[in-house]
This record gives sequence, structure tokens and C-alpha cells, in this order.
Amino acid sequence: RCKFFSLTETPEDYTIMLDEEGFKELPPSEFLQVADSTWLVLSVVSNGRAPSGSQATGVTKIARSVIAPLAEHHVSVLMLSTYQTDFILVRERDLPVVIHTLAGEFDIYKEESGECVPVTCDDVSNGFLKPKPAASPTLHPVQSPQTRFCVLTVAPDTLPSIATMLIDVLFYSHSPPREAGASSQDLNSSTFFAFSLIEGYISIVMDAETQKRFPSDLLLTSSSGELWRMVRIGGQPLGFDECGIVAQIAEPLA
Repeated sequence: RCKFFSLTETPEDYTIMLDEEGFKELPPSEFLQVADSTWLVLSVVSNGRAPSGSQATGVTKIARSVIAPLAEHHVSVLMLSTYQTDFILVRERDLPVVIHTLAGEFDIYKEESGECVPVTCDDVSNGFLKPKPAASPTLHPVQSPQTRFCVLTVAPDTLPSIATMLIDVLFYSHSPPREAGASSQDLNSSTFFAFSLIEGYISIVMDAETQKRFPSDLLLTSSSGELWRMVRIGGQPLGFDECGIVAQIAEPLA
């Protein structure tokens, strides 16, 4: 089973994704809103199998070969990119449609007791739902704040060294200051912080100013040290039932 935890901070709230066992450990709270769907993790790799250390195909190929066909079949997805690889989350009830949609282009495997077992369409043929007639997708406004971001990873054994700093940044720090000359809301700095822990691999996304607060020898990034800009889709929270959002943006870029 894939051990999975992700915490993301945005200007509006915190979003948590975690595996079923982790969810059972959370105490009930009136401040915790839980989506009514269970999601499954798909990992796309270049050789069709999913052993550890495989080279992922990359989000651009995923957009064309996976996300776009699923959008045509009205399957909503959650896209999660980490330092190590990219993942697609689909609702458990949509899995029959996902398998039938992708079986023609991919060899599909499921994990059982730590082993990858081939999946055939016959295994889920009774649950297959035919796609609805294509409808015009909803177009959302996009914004690109001036904030520059770093995509980083940290070795699990060094995590305790920065744990206190992570907690302070996530829950007690203020939003990054606006840069000089930013006059419109589209150009304002934006609060965003993401921490993902997937099967022992840690991935962190933070703004460049926040990175300076951490020890430089513990956070690892690409050899070029490239910085990233954010494209924010929509001016309000997007519904889980809406499909095609990722495809509208990623497919043309791919």
C-alpha cells in the first residue's frame, strides 16, 4: 500500500491528503471538512510497471496521454507533482472508467502485497460507465503572482532537524511581503507551501524568501537551482466533480 501524506497551505486554508490508515488516526473536529470520496493514486512510469526507482514519464506526457482522455470521459482528477515524480489521484468509484479509458494505451498494474499484478478490463467490466456526450468545459480565470518558488527535497533522516522550522512556517508565519511595484491583485505575492511524504520520499514547495530561513545544506534542489512561478486557476475553490481543469492548462503546454 502506498504511504501518502500531503499538506498544502494556500491563502484560504490548509488542504490535507492522507492514506486511509492515517485518516483513522485523526480525531473528529468541527473545523475539519472531509470530501465524501475516497481517492486512489495512479503513478505513470515509462516502462508500464511501477517498481521503485523507475523513471517517470513527466507531467507533459501525462497531460496528453492520461489526463486529457480521462477528462473526455468526465473523470475528475487531482494532480500532485513532487520532487521525485508525478501522481494522479482518481476517485475509487471512477476506477472502472479509468481502466477502460487507459487500457488501450497502457499496461495497467495494481499493487497487491507489495507486488505489481496486471489488471485486465475483464476485472472491472461490470462497472464500466459509458462517457457522457462531450460538453463545453468551464473556463476559469488564471493569475500569476510575482512570488517565486523552490521545489525541494530533504532526506528523511534529517527531517527532525528542520521539523520545528516547518511547523513555524506552516502555522505561525505571516504571508510573504508584496514586492515593490505590485499594484494589481494578479501581481501580488501569494502564500503557498506544500509538504508531501510519499513512501519515505519528502518533497517541499516553498517561496524563495522562506527557503532562506532553512539550513542550506539540508534542502536539496536541482543543480541549476531554478525558480518556479505559479499559475493559479480560478478565483474561488473548485469542485471535486468538475473535470477537465488540469487538461485545459496542461495539454496546450505539453
